[in-house]
Formats: sequence, C-alpha cells, structure tokens
Amino acid sequence: MNIEELPGVGAEITGVDLRRLTEHEFENIRTAYAEHGVIFFRDQELSERDHIRFAERWATINVNRFFAAHPEHPQIAMVVKEKDQKDNIGGGWHTDHSYDVEPAMGSILVARDLPETGGDTFFASMYRAYDALDDDMKTRLKGMRAVHSAHHIFGTGKETYYTTTDAGGNRIGNAAAADVLEDVTHPIVITHPLSGKKALYVNPAFTTGIVGMAQEESKELLSTLYAHAMQQEFAHRFKWQPGSVAFWDNRATWHWALNDYHGQRRVMHRITLEGCALH
Repeated sequence: MNIEELPGVGAEITGVDLRRLTEHEFENIRTAYAEHGVIFFRDQELSERDHIRFAERWATINVNRFFAAHPEHPQIAMVVKEKDQKDNIGGGWHTDHSYDVEPAMGSILVARDLPETGGDTFFASMYRAYDALDDDMKTRLKGMRAVHSAHHIFGTGKETYYTTTDAGGNRIGNAAAADVLEDVTHPIVITHPLSGKKALYVNPAFTTGIVGMAQEESKELLSTLYAHAMQQEFAHRFKWQPGSVAFWDNRATWHWALNDYHGQRRVMHRITLEGCALH
C-alpha cells in the first residue's frame, strides 16, 4: 500500500483492494484519513454491498433524510444529475450535515456513471485554513460558536435550494423534515475528534450566523473566514475516473461538486457515517 500526500489537501492511496482489507491496511487508512481529512482510491470494483461493508467498518451509517435513496440499498444516497437537468447537488463550498447536533463523521462517494468531461470535485483543508490564520484572529475566534441550519437549503421556503432548483422533488425531498429541524450551534474552531488537530468549522452553505453577534458583524466575520478558507493553497481538485472512491471527513474539509458537464449524466453513490458532538 502506498499513501501519497496531495498538494492542498488529501492523500491518494494505491495498492489496496477495499473489498479485502487486512486489519493492518485498515489501520493505516484510518491514520491517513485522520491526518489528511480526505483520502482517494483508484481502480476499485465495489458493488453496493461492498460499499456498505466498507462503510460499516468505520461507523454506523447515517441514512440521509433529504437525498433520494438507492432503490435496493437505502443506506446509499443517490447523487445524480441527468442529461436534461440543469442543477447539480453540492454545487458550492460546503460540508455535509453541519446542521445536525452531532455532525456526520464523513462521506464515502463511489463513482458509478461519469460524464466524458467535467464533474470534478474540489476539496479544501480546514486544518490548513485554521493554521494559516493570524494569531489575532485565532484569539478572536476562541470560544466563539456559530449557528448552522438546514432550513434555507432543504426547506419549503420561497428561496430554498429545494424550491429554486430542479433538484427539488425527485433528487432532494422531505422538505417538511427540514422545516421542523432546529438550528444548532458548534464551535467555530474545533479540536478534531480523531486527529486532535484544530480545524475551522464554518461553511458557506449551512452556517447562518455567530452566537451573540449582530447580523451585519456576523456576516462580515464569516465572509472574511470564507474568503480565507477558499484560498487555492488549501485546495485540491479531484478528477473522477471509473473505479474512483473519495472518503472525506466533514469535520476537517469542505467540498464543492463542479457543475460543468451539462447535457451529460453523472451518477454517484454516497454513504454518510454518523459522527459525534464537536468541541
């Protein structure tokens, strides 16, 4: 097994078959996952059952309440864009499930049907984003908490993702569940539960404000943090190929699925894993 650190964020792991991992291989992969925040595999031949078995070695599977489920395997969420559809899923910087009391640990995405061109995914390191903050900003953020919400993305309001894109309905649904989901707060800077490293934990999709701060001041600070975290030096652009698998940590990274393959089909299978409270 070879583990190659990638520029910006992540590591590519080669020389393993995810269907037949030894305990030693699994522990090395676990260490790489905690250290790098996202790990990539090539040339895998995972069936849906293989995908589920690999996920279950890590944690309990979180059955997504908003994404369309695989018709035979409800543990798998379908991340699909058909040829005639305009909007993709995940088309902007975000991290999954930050709106939950215990945010998801990570997501394992398997390529099933890829466009001939386009469809790459950007990832960004929130370890590196935090480390690169100046000392004054680190001091300012200490003890601060941010509000995270799913209402404006998955809910039934007039300007939500659900109601303003063609993903709403057959690909993204259950908007009523988002409407009743209570907003949560998490520290802006967390200590990662696996690595022990500090990470910036806000994101443009689901973070809606800062506890105890006026809206304009909150918006200004969050915008500053977002601009900082979006720097190219913290990011890696992953090019999908048949047999590719990406496994990212939602507590340590952002991701952004590019929507640059109009008129082509893209089908991905995603399994999300349960996490824990963040501190």
